[in-house]
Amino acid sequence: MIAAVAVFALTYVAVAAGRFPYLSLDRPAAALLGAVLMVALGVLTPAEGGAAVNGETLGLLLGMMVLTAYLGEAGFFRWASWRVLRAAGTPRTLLWGVVFTAGALSALLVNDTVCLMMTPLVLRMVDDADLPPLPYLLAVAFGSNAGSAATLTGNPQNMIVGTLSGISYAHFTAALALPALASLLLVAALLHALFRRALPRGPLAGGRPAAPEVDRALLAKALGALALAVAGFLLGLELAWTALFAAALCMAIAGRAPREALQRVDWPLLVFFAGLFVVVAGIGRAGVTERMYQAVAPLLGADPARQSAVFGLFSIAASQVVSNVPFVILAGEWIPRLADPTLLWLATALCATLAGNLTIVGSVANVIVLELAGSRGRIGFWRFFRVGAVVTAATVAAGLGILLLEHRLGLIG
Repeated sequence: MIAAVAVFALTYVAVAAGRFPYLSLDRPAAALLGAVLMVALGVLTPAEGGAAVNGETLGLLLGMMVLTAYLGEAGFFRWASWRVLRAAGTPRTLLWGVVFTAGALSALLVNDTVCLMMTPLVLRMVDDADLPPLPYLLAVAFGSNAGSAATLTGNPQNMIVGTLSGISYAHFTAALALPALASLLLVAALLHALFRRALPRGPLAGGRPAAPEVDRALLAKALGALALAVAGFLLGLELAWTALFAAALCMAIAGRAPREALQRVDWPLLVFFAGLFVVVAGIGRAGVTERMYQAVAPLLGADPARQSAVFGLFSIAASQVVSNVPFVILAGEWIPRLADPTLLWLATALCATLAGNLTIVGSVANVIVLELAGSRGRIGFWRFFRVGAVVTAATVAAGLGILLLEHRLGLIG
């Protein structure tokens, strides 16, 4: 147990901080080192370590990343951003458009990748229109986090929920689509209110931009492959293999070498998840997760609604310490023994996702947006927290309230 706790602590300090003092470790490397140490120190056997890696989650994430890469190559994200700018008549309607575009795309694709694709385009839009960049950068990050809550493929933690819980894509979306939509509306309204003095009145400056070039043939193939994947998800087919089939099909018919698309895949993120699965399995084997659960259990009570609210708040706090993906993996050790595991999984997915808006490090999407923006995305921790706290409190209250009302009315199982 001592070895397992030591490895767990070192790994999660590095994950939370993004690095470890005196060592050249980032988050993926720290997770990989933690996994190797769990085996090297005898906490897990090599066979147990290999079995702990959830291949379904990694396969689903890989498949969706490949599809997103082809959409990016075809110019889909440039086209979507152009359509938003063309439709927006004022800086304030542009803000709403950015929130809903980021949210809608993140519901279909992986939110981290959507942020990676959208951020440079949004920066170009605000530069052309001579607008302050910060409200629109936060619109990308907050909108993508809120919108991604709607589906199992919207973000990595939802993918883990899907593979650990067995909840179908259709069931998950039916339960969380309305909470996610309400969260998007609140994100847009609150950013509008909080930054109203920074958003000029009147029409957008800079005129209407020219339409970007789009590879129509590749776009049709990529969208067709994505539609095929979503259809398979809704039909209840296995998530990972459905996504991988659609990705492989897209590579086969794209008419170009797949190397460029594969280079766009975030391989370090896959290594990060694989390592975390082994680390969590190690502390589970040593009995640490059981003791953590026993410490939280007295607060939960026996009522499913109370458990959902308490565990949801716990997930928000824990996600700021160890990030939402590691927390959801840990939650897989506890949720199956609660009163209504399906409801608890849905509440945890919703709260852990919306918790990403609380702090800069609460979500990988936030880090991606602000890092890509450079000096134009500079915002202090406490200023971000003041905005994020308002957005997180409002969206969690509304989203969780809607979810519990759906459960009370018997609309979700």
